[in-house]
Amino acid sequence: MKVNKKTVLNIILILFVLSFFVTPIGYYGKIWLNRLFSFAPAVIEETEQQQITDYDWRLKDADWNFFNFEKSKGNVVFINFWASWRLPSEAELASIQELYDKYKGQMDFYIITNEEQEPVETFMEEHGFSFPVTYLIIGEKMPVSADKVPSSYLLDKEGHIVIHEEGISDWSSKKVYRLLDELIAE
Repeated sequence: MKVNKKTVLNIILILFVLSFFVTPIGYYGKIWLNRLFSFAPAVIEETEQQQITDYDWRLKDADWNFFNFEKSKGNVVFINFWASWRLPSEAELASIQELYDKYKGQMDFYIITNEEQEPVETFMEEHGFSFPVTYLIIGEKMPVSADKVPSSYLLDKEGHIVIHEEGISDWSSKKVYRLLDELIAE
């Protein structure tokens, strides 16, 4: 029995597709595809921007200490809701790490999860992420919605929501950097 070239190529293609479902290659391939198809977030038109007026929001820091969001009043703020078990979150966090590395100390970062501390610390260590993790207190009032994960908000110094993005975005882009430079300079 002779096997032709087309049959061999079809078998290779089928094996490649199956690898996305049953091997670690597929997991990393999905992350790569999520990153490939993520784009810079859209800026909300100034006339459409909502403003946060109540900064009274309790959260926990990486040491499990309570603090209040009010400390960020008057600052440019980046808020991201994520979960270590959500593949889109993992794909997005690499660009958030780059954003944090570039702008730490110039603005406030709240990269928020509602998970327990131990799995989050393991996840952070495995991926080499160093941004500060903030823990959500379930049932606490919040100035923004955490219904979708991942989702992100960018606030200007007056508390206007300049960007609200549900799903994965590329936060390490020239478009975002230009916007942040403008917001920080104001």
